[in-house]
Amino acid sequence: MYILDENSAKALHIQLYEALKEDILNNKKVGDKLPSIRKLANKQNISITTVQSAYSQLYAEGFIESKPKRGYFVSEYLYKNSKAIQNDNTASSPIKRNYKYDFFPAQLKKEDFPLKIWKRCFNKAVDDTLDFGTYGDGRGEKGLRTAIASYLTSLRGVKCDSEQVIVCSGFSDAMSLIAKLLKNKFSSFGMEEPGYHIARRVFEEYGYNIKKVVVRSKGIELSSLKSSNAKLIYTTPSHHYPTGVTMPMSQRLKILEYINQIEGFIIEDDYDSELAYYNRPIPSLQGLDTNDRVIYLGTFAKSLSPALRIGYMVLPKQLLPLYKASYDAHFPRVSITTQKTLELFMEEGHWEKHLRKIRTLNKKKHHLLKQLLQEKLGDTFEIVAEGAGLAILINPTVAFDWDKLKFLAEQASIKLYFAKERSGGDFEAIRMGFGGFSEDELIEAVNAFASIWEKAILQLYQKL
Repeated sequence: MYILDENSAKALHIQLYEALKEDILNNKKVGDKLPSIRKLANKQNISITTVQSAYSQLYAEGFIESKPKRGYFVSEYLYKNSKAIQNDNTASSPIKRNYKYDFFPAQLKKEDFPLKIWKRCFNKAVDDTLDFGTYGDGRGEKGLRTAIASYLTSLRGVKCDSEQVIVCSGFSDAMSLIAKLLKNKFSSFGMEEPGYHIARRVFEEYGYNIKKVVVRSKGIELSSLKSSNAKLIYTTPSHHYPTGVTMPMSQRLKILEYINQIEGFIIEDDYDSELAYYNRPIPSLQGLDTNDRVIYLGTFAKSLSPALRIGYMVLPKQLLPLYKASYDAHFPRVSITTQKTLELFMEEGHWEKHLRKIRTLNKKKHHLLKQLLQEKLGDTFEIVAEGAGLAILINPTVAFDWDKLKFLAEQASIKLYFAKERSGGDFEAIRMGFGGFSEDELIEAVNAFASIWEKAILQLYQKL
């Protein structure tokens, strides 16, 4: 039993990694078998993902090796070498890897940011008319809010004016603001299952009772929503995270009708509707709402830059008095220079031009990734979500060793991402991000991925 501290600033998987490494160096010998991932997770009362991360780091550093259908063992060659450096301070914590191929599912390529235009807008916007000696409007700069409202009305069917728009520092900031505003009205929070882990964590931190609401082929299951008794719910109807399901119009209307009946609110996260590659996205849930019951969230992270940390929400008019009476209404959440630059960027038409460009670029990469996967993996895989955003989700269709894939990926310096790690529930898939690659880099990355994929197919072991 290893002693782990859940209240420590150090992540649990790092604590476990360090404890296991110390145990290997001081108490174990070459060939000793380690507990299975599931067994150790049960023994320590921690998640399987935490153990997988710790084992993955040990494997990457050569302390352990994986033997198909047998388990994990103390490695011989690098184990001997590690004895010579165990007193080296640099070996006391895992080193952050610089992966050769990183399939991060929410990343844009550096060169895709319109830097020259952004610098020009910045120089134009930041002049002596700006007052750096006072606080700005807590909702955000009037001009930016007007530009956002105009964009949402024309392209997303959102019904709003600038008074309802609140400029926020990213998704978690917006969710924190909502959680604080509604804490005295609601004690439970309806969360899609599977669903975005950040939404769940934010509301957990504010003491809400999290209610799981099942997602199926039509999005949120109405019967599950009703049985949860939650009056405040979070949903990603245009492109469900992570399954990719789109909630049809009929289901949206049913959800809206029910929420109005119980006098609740819906938080609609429209996080990547700009990046749809086959069809135009269905108009927003907020635009269908006739009872002022939807809080709409959007972001510039997926199409412009995650580094800017700027997003927005549209509050129902009936919640504006509550917001204006709050402490948060008095201070802006994003720097004035960023706001004024983005305001000019939108007013001069650069935003919509950039959207067309970034959609075209990523549509090509989306289609290329799909083609490459089909060519390299053949009938050993299936696509479970595609057509929007910055990733394609896949799963094996044959007997498969997931742990082997993860270990081989670390060994080959390939960073992979898995749905269950971020979403909970039973849904699992590999999230193959393409936004951070050029087309040539994507070809190389998929070739490297295909080579480890083949080795993780269990039938092949019998031939080795």
